[in-house]
Amino acid sequence: MARSRSARPRRYLMCPPAHFTVTCADNAWADPAKPVDAALALAQWEQLREVYRSLGHTVEVLAPEPGLPDMVFTADGALVVDGRVFGARFAHARREPEAEAHLRWFAGNGFAHLHVPVHINEGEGDFAVTASWVLAGRGFRTNPLAHGEAQEFLGRPVVGLELVDPCFYHLGLALAVLDDAADEVAYLPAAFSPGSREVLRRLFPDALVASEEDAAVFGLNAVSDGLHVVLPQAAAGLCGALRDRGFTPVGVDLSELHKGGGGVKCCSLELRD
Repeated sequence: MARSRSARPRRYLMCPPAHFTVTCADNAWADPAKPVDAALALAQWEQLREVYRSLGHTVEVLAPEPGLPDMVFTADGALVVDGRVFGARFAHARREPEAEAHLRWFAGNGFAHLHVPVHINEGEGDFAVTASWVLAGRGFRTNPLAHGEAQEFLGRPVVGLELVDPCFYHLGLALAVLDDAADEVAYLPAAFSPGSREVLRRLFPDALVASEEDAAVFGLNAVSDGLHVVLPQAAAGLCGALRDRGFTPVGVDLSELHKGGGGVKCCSLELRD
């Protein structure tokens, strides 16, 4: 029998893809040879924003800046827990101005506890927050030393997980938090090293195990409020599995933004304040 679920209002920071384009192949999904339809990318982003608002959530907007095509992926720019902002330090220097833009927004919007990181980390791209832990990816982008740095600043236990598949170079592509009040997640085992798979099995024995087909359409790059799970509509198998567990999947189309290697979660930085 499916569990009874309830939604909790959330607040997200989003940035419209006003300057979005794919200029270099810096991840397994990005191909500069594939043209980007800027109008369609904006329309898809606006649909996602309206979905959040229709579900009762608040969307704050980070103003896009010229020359920063990946700024739409706000989740990469910080991690916010208990009102404390752990800033990003990007693996690719061309994205570093995004981290600075994020911190300026937080400083101007009432967040008093800001941390400029020493070690490379890509915000919620590689960090996921559950009730008991902060899960932290490593292997492609985030430096393992950033895990300890985050733990010291946030005062929450951080669990490191090794990513091994370049198609899932961020934790946010390989794992989704479904219920952050009950330590419930979904993940793709093949994206993790054997040791990390065992850690996940021990921490989350009842986790939803996703298929490679659903993960390949960014199905795990999802956002949940405890009841509604916003994810790509193409992840049909995952949508069915979520319904079986009492969740309400809400399908969206972010196919243009997928060309840059990002999906629903990448576009949605949760403001846990």
